[in-house]
This record gives sequence, C-alpha cells and structure tokens, in this order.
Amino acid sequence: MPTPPPDPGRPKPGDKQAAKDLYRRLRGLTGAQLLADEVPRFDGAPPRERVAGVAVVRAVGTVIAASGTAEQRDAAKQWLRGLLRDGEEKVRRYAADALAALGGDAGDEAALVALLRASASEREKQAVGRALGKVGSPAALPHLRGEGALRDAERTLKARLAREQNPSHIALDATLADPDLRIHLRWRRGYEQIVASEVEARAGELGLRILAVQPGCVAVSPTRPLSLADLHRLRCFDTLGFPLPARGREPSEAAATALASPHARRLLNTLTRGPLRYRAEFVGQGHQRAAVKRLADRAYALWPELLNDPSAAPWTLALRPSERDAAVELVPHITPDPRLPWRLGDIPAASHPRLAACMARLAGPRQGEVVWDPCCGSGMELIERMLLGGVARALGSDVDEGALRIARANFLAAGSPVAAEFACVDFRAAPRQLGIAPGSVSLILTNPPMGRRVPTQDVHRLLADLFAVAGEVLCPGGRLVLPNPVRAMNLPAQLELVSRQPVDFGGFECRLEVWTRRGR
Repeated sequence: MPTPPPDPGRPKPGDKQAAKDLYRRLRGLTGAQLLADEVPRFDGAPPRERVAGVAVVRAVGTVIAASGTAEQRDAAKQWLRGLLRDGEEKVRRYAADALAALGGDAGDEAALVALLRASASEREKQAVGRALGKVGSPAALPHLRGEGALRDAERTLKARLAREQNPSHIALDATLADPDLRIHLRWRRGYEQIVASEVEARAGELGLRILAVQPGCVAVSPTRPLSLADLHRLRCFDTLGFPLPARGREPSEAAATALASPHARRLLNTLTRGPLRYRAEFVGQGHQRAAVKRLADRAYALWPELLNDPSAAPWTLALRPSERDAAVELVPHITPDPRLPWRLGDIPAASHPRLAACMARLAGPRQGEVVWDPCCGSGMELIERMLLGGVARALGSDVDEGALRIARANFLAAGSPVAAEFACVDFRAAPRQLGIAPGSVSLILTNPPMGRRVPTQDVHRLLADLFAVAGEVLCPGGRLVLPNPVRAMNLPAQLELVSRQPVDFGGFECRLEVWTRRGR
C-alpha cells in the first residue's frame, strides 16, 4: 500500500497548541480512517515529524478503544507493539499508554515488560509502569518493585488485581466492641436535630449515647458491642464515619499516619471482607491530586497491604480540615443501602430517602393514622411513615402514572400491613377521586415539586393551593409536613405553624415545616 503524502496540517516540533488541535481533529475520525490513512502517514514521516505528530498514536488508542471493531483493535495493538521498539522515546511512551487503553493481553504485557527492563528514562518507566498497572497480570509485579514511578505502578496493579480477583465489601454483621469508639452520623446541615431525636428514641434499644450534635453531624458512641447492621436500623442519617486522630501540620502526612494507626487497622480489618482498599477525598476542596498522591505514597510505605484505589473502593478516607475535632474520617461504602430493600424502582424527581425518613420522623407516629401524600412520586414518604407504625390508611396521588406504578411496587415490597390507595390525578382533584372527606386526614406528608427537576410553572401558586387543600381535608390536630422554599404566602386561617427548620436542600436553603389544623 503506497504511503499517503505528508499532511500539511501536522504541527511543527514544539508547537503545543497545534498538537492539541491535531488530536482534536483526529478524535473526529473513525478507527478505519485512522488505520487506513493516518497510521501509514505517521509511519512514513521523518523522525522529527513523527514526534511532532505523535497525537496519532494517542488517537488510535482512544478512538478504537471506544468504537473500534475486533479486527481494528487487533491491527492497532500489533502496530502499537511495534512502536514500543521505536527509536524515539516519546513515541514509545505514547504507544504504551495507547496499548493500555485498548486492554492488554499476555503479548502486550510481555512487550511492555521488555521495554521497562530496557528503559533508562524515569519518564518512560513511569509511562510503561502506568500501562502495566492497567493491563498487567500478577507476573508483572516483580518488575514494578522499586521507588518513585514504579512504586506507583506496583500499587495501581495490586489494587486492580485485588478489585478484579477478590472484590472486597463491608461486613455489616461484624461486631464492634471498642467502648471508646466514636461514630459520626452525617447528613446535610439542618437535619442534625432530627437525626439526634431518632438516636435518643432508640438509644436503649441499640446501645448508643450521643456525644455531640454539630452542623450536619451527630457524634455517638456505643454502650455495648454493636454492628453496622445495628446502626442501619436508624433511618435518618445518610452516611456514617469513624473519626481518626490526626496530628501534623501537613494534611496528607497527618491523614496517612492516621490511616495506618492501630485504631484504623482494627476498624479496617474488622469490617472489611477481602483486600483492604480505600479512596481519599478532600471534602469540599476539589480533586487535590497532588495531595492525594502524597497521602497514598506515605500510607503505602506505612502499610503496604492497604491499597489506594479510586474505583469502587469499600472505604473513603474523608479529610475535613475545617473541623478540628474530626479532620480525618473513615467512611464505609455499603451498597445497596440495607435500609431500602423495598426500593424496586425510582424516578428522577424522587425525594432523597433520608429526607423522606426525616420528614416521617418529624411528623411522628400516631395510631390510626390516615396519611396522604398529594405528590407521592415513587412513594418514599408514605413508606417511611408506614415503617414507623400506626398507619390505618395510606393515600397517594401524582400526575405521573409511571411514578405511581413504581410507588405501588415499592409499597408492596415494603410489606405494609395496609394496602395503599393511589390515583393518577392532580392533588387539587385528588380528594374527590380518592374519597377523602373533609376533616378525615390526620397527616399530609409530601415533598412537592419545586421546579428544579420537575418543571413547575408557579411554585407559589402550587404551594398556596396545597395549603388550601390541607386546610380542608385535615382533621382538627392533623399535621402538614413539607419542605417550603417560599417565605411569604397567604395561608388558610385553620392552619397554625408548629415548627420551621432551615435545612440544606441539596444546594439551596429550604425550610422543613410542620403545620397543624386548629381545633380539637
């Protein structure tokens, strides 16, 4: 096949912007075009032009990995393995990265190991080690032992092999017996008093005592041995974490030392089944890649069995430098949430499960409850209230029939002792369709659409109508519990505000409100 003529659009050596422009153009080609036109043109170019146009190598790996056929993948890998023997280091480095993007086999690994052994350049070793970390087998590990770039590659390969061969998970039933253990129950700011009230109500049952209540966090300690399964009988917190004592001025060094401490080792070994893997997160501070690398390097030196792995790790090491008493925290990832076995389906506009639990807790249990959710979505508020007990009749309405199908399935899966009644209707007309008589509902529990995820033309009008309907159907002493973003509105004279709590509503401030209908 004749070599295509030189491409006048190829960048000149050292022109970084032109190299970026070339890569963007090549990304727009198909795998067939790259192999038929760009690869022969690259192979036939003089060495300096090849180095300047090395974006072709990167594009081949990216494009064919994303959309190439099996034949194109085989052809690209054969070409890239040849480039690992190229006379230009930059070409070899790009070839190693591209080969890893395509997913290596034994032949690719052997070629990469051969290049690693022959390389005298730290930069090249870093590229080849990075590639082996992505595609290498256990046989590659002896070649990655060393310092600097090779240590990073060794750690990456160990973490990937551990993830693929023996996926680790959190042991919900493992017993925590440390009487000095401190546990942080977290959710968004504003909900901490609701979380604390649930802990207080179940403290004797679960064996917990409250140590502190802070914005977004309730600190507790066990009074007897307990498990994570025990803690997940609480429904209002979102995540839990174990604070670690961290000392030192430099956050990465302090966090790494805390992560390798005897306390952290006991926790991780007790609660992890499988290889120990974690990811680091500087909460609210962006990616902090350099700091994460320093942390991972130091932690690996202190405890080589603990592997930094950002892909589906069972633990997160959360760094919260603004909180002096809890700068470093171990957070277990428990999926699926054991509190939601009934959650068979969901909708994009559904309430956060913890919001639904907090609203139900705020409403409180009452025997013989008749509860209605006028905008029920997938049914979470109704289910959370049902789980507290005492519900005699559950009613849900929504204008989305698809959401109601999910709500019916979820409610059935939750094992409710009462059958819920659902109607596809606007809440303004729901009392007539659902047979809701005036003064017959003891609780309206709802999270109405506010226009952020479900288009709502007039939130003020919607909420005013909701309050008006509540004034008609609530019985004397009945409650209305809802989040309300509107500060001033005309309200029915029958309703009286009981409580109003400002909360973080996922990026904007809202108020969780409890209203009651006057009278006896």
